[in-house]
Amino acid sequence: MTEKVIVREVGLRDGLQIHPTFMPTDSKLRWIAAEAAAGVPEIEVTSYVPPKLIPQFADAAEVTAGALDVPNLMVSALIPNMKGAQRGLELGVKKLNFVMSVSRTHNLKNVRREREESIADFEQIVRLIREQPKNSQPIITGGLSTALGCSYEGKINVADVVHCAQALVKAGADELVVADTVGYADPKQVREVFQAVLSAVGSVPVAAHFHDTRGTGLANVSAALDCGIRAFDASLAGLGGCPFAPGATGNIVMEDLCFMLDSMGFDTGVDLQKLVQVRQIIEQTLPDIPMQGALAKAGLPKNYVSVGQAQFAA
Repeated sequence: MTEKVIVREVGLRDGLQIHPTFMPTDSKLRWIAAEAAAGVPEIEVTSYVPPKLIPQFADAAEVTAGALDVPNLMVSALIPNMKGAQRGLELGVKKLNFVMSVSRTHNLKNVRREREESIADFEQIVRLIREQPKNSQPIITGGLSTALGCSYEGKINVADVVHCAQALVKAGADELVVADTVGYADPKQVREVFQAVLSAVGSVPVAAHFHDTRGTGLANVSAALDCGIRAFDASLAGLGGCPFAPGATGNIVMEDLCFMLDSMGFDTGVDLQKLVQVRQIIEQTLPDIPMQGALAKAGLPKNYVSVGQAQFAA
């Protein structure tokens, strides 16, 4: 059996959050439906933050409701605090992605609290979720931003990453996401950090979130694969960046990630040609947004056979 890798689209949240032009709700929903139809199994569709802070998410309720109507899609949303969790529960989202920063400075700027306060808030959020009926409990993910570097503090101590990861797992995280929010990491550092985290958290699933700020994004994916990571965040056309992390440019490109994984023999379940076509929705709706992607420019190699095609032929 071909080994599976889960790819998770974060462009609708991470990709749009710093863009000044509001993307119409119907365009967001067309993007979600088209990417799900291309085989992407999970999409982080929005963030439950006050619209006055990030106007792009003023339609969070409508986007969530529309996404939940898409068959077989894991619909997730980012939450910074308890209020976000409460809203997610009200809207019935399937997965809540809690975020805190390993960097103390970034955590103060991003969510306006100390790291230990974020951990305490996460503990309360988990308790709230576990109080819900079993069939309405969303998956709760603990996200560790700036785990491999920070625009304010520079290099992050691996022991701090492990401490935060263990704290979120102890609090009840169903899974973790370790993020290189500002694109500082290199493959050697990725191996060091992910091996340390995996050793510390036991059987709790760990995903990776890389940015391509300095051109090391896909190399870092390869290093994480070597560590056993089998779930990755990415953004269509490489959209993205953090409003509270100077110099943080886009996420790794979803299309290029899926092509690399497919060419390495991993099964993502994604139709590469259909995925590239989804870019047209963004191009038509936000012509002013910068778009990246090598696969979209070069196309598939001549006579290329994807993992899915090979399996079907067999």
